Amino acid sequence: MLRIATFNINGIRSRLPALLAWLQREAPDIVCLQELKAVDRNFPVEALAEAGYGAIWKGQPSWNGVAILARGMTPLEIRRELPGDPADSQSRYLEAAVRGGVVACLYLPNGNPQPGPKFDYKLAWFERLIRHARGLLDSEHPVVLAGDFNVVPTDADIYNPRSWRKDALLQPESRACFQRLLDQGWTDALKRLYPEASPFTFWDYFRQHWQRDSGLRIDHLLLSPALVERLEGGGVDRWVRGEEHASDHAPAWISLAE
Repeated sequence: MLRIATFNINGIRSRLPALLAWLQREAPDIVCLQELKAVDRNFPVEALAEAGYGAIWKGQPSWNGVAILARGMTPLEIRRELPGDPADSQSRYLEAAVRGGVVACLYLPNGNPQPGPKFDYKLAWFERLIRHARGLLDSEHPVVLAGDFNVVPTDADIYNPRSWRKDALLQPESRACFQRLLDQGWTDALKRLYPEASPFTFWDYFRQHWQRDSGLRIDHLLLSPALVERLEGGGVDRWVRGEEHASDHAPAWISLAE
């Protein structure tokens, strides 16, 4: 069984103890991390190695940053940026070969406030992802696109859409881009496993949203056709969100037959 997880850590230096505790308890085989909020030299490679994980990463001061971890090995880096805009300096995409497949870790732009330049950047980045994802599918390799997509795909993926209608995560343009990605042939793994009530992955820090389970599903694992029949389980490690000094996300994961 191969367990693949995605986790927006929201600051890897300040939340390293929580990350290590989760790795020890759940022992995922492959992990995609987002929002490292650390430069490359401050990535905790030694601590992760002691925990049994090799890593590749791309950091950035104060914002963004992505990493791919693998238990007992180091992922083989394929690319460190999303193609299509050489001027884009934000650390949001990392792609690697690991355990017989390709894993793409992504942190899609939030896009707020919208309308405005941040939302325009979100949609432009999404278009680049759609183009690149098409090429990954055409390769016919087993591929997982995993990360914080900053999109609530449907109203069933949020506790109550009413107060979020103006948010970039729920805009029709954002949802249309996500659907276009699925229409290429990708499978939303958690939605396939939980078609009626997909588990939330994010609870913001305001208005006791965690305590009230007022959550959103914005962290996704998309599977290429070669992997769909291997999907055996998945879920969200909710206990991580309830720990002291937690990220506002919880790790989402899937298990694949090997």
